[in-house]
Amino acid sequence: MSDVLGPGPKTRVRRLPTKANYERDVIFAVIDEAPLCHVAALVKGSAMVIPTLHAREGDTIYLHGSPSNAVMKAVVERGEACISMTLYDGLRLARSGFESSIAYRSVVIFGAASLVTDDVEKARVLDMFVDAVLPGRASEVRAMSDSERRLTMVVTVTIDEASAKLSSGPTDDPDGDLELPVWSGTVPARIQFGTPIPDTNGAMASGTIPVPASVKRLLDSQ
Repeated sequence: MSDVLGPGPKTRVRRLPTKANYERDVIFAVIDEAPLCHVAALVKGSAMVIPTLHAREGDTIYLHGSPSNAVMKAVVERGEACISMTLYDGLRLARSGFESSIAYRSVVIFGAASLVTDDVEKARVLDMFVDAVLPGRASEVRAMSDSERRLTMVVTVTIDEASAKLSSGPTDDPDGDLELPVWSGTVPARIQFGTPIPDTNGAMASGTIPVPASVKRLLDSQ
């Protein structure tokens, strides 16, 4: 297995190529940390993109959605997917607006796409989705019903090529700006989870049930 996933003809970074990274581990780290992805397709001749959840297993990315979703159907019909993820890491504030930017880690992926039709595999992957959002949650909730499984499309995408683009560190002020009396620097950003709010619907109100281990681990990891 190669340590790199690019550059390929569709994923070579041409704008600011010094920020490009094609290493498998770097790309996988962004995929796994990203809370969601965007999937693009041509639908009846028009470009369309949707946000959706994803889960990775080795070189395979799984997507899910409604069987009636036009973008997901187009991806399966074409047999190829284009997926992107971006992690927003903060602001990079230079001494000029032109050189100011954001700190980010992004990935673009192309791969062969197909529908998961085996019920056992589909059930396994859907549990993986639950744990991808919140590790350990799948074992805390009731099992998915047959009707819920039928109402969910699962698409598998085998990564053919991918690239990451990483922007971090000090700003890129030109030498002529370095002596200007303008504040320059970075402002980090991250997702922050708040205090859990119990659901009040149903006969068994969540307020009477202890916060589950999965949520406790999430809060403790911050």
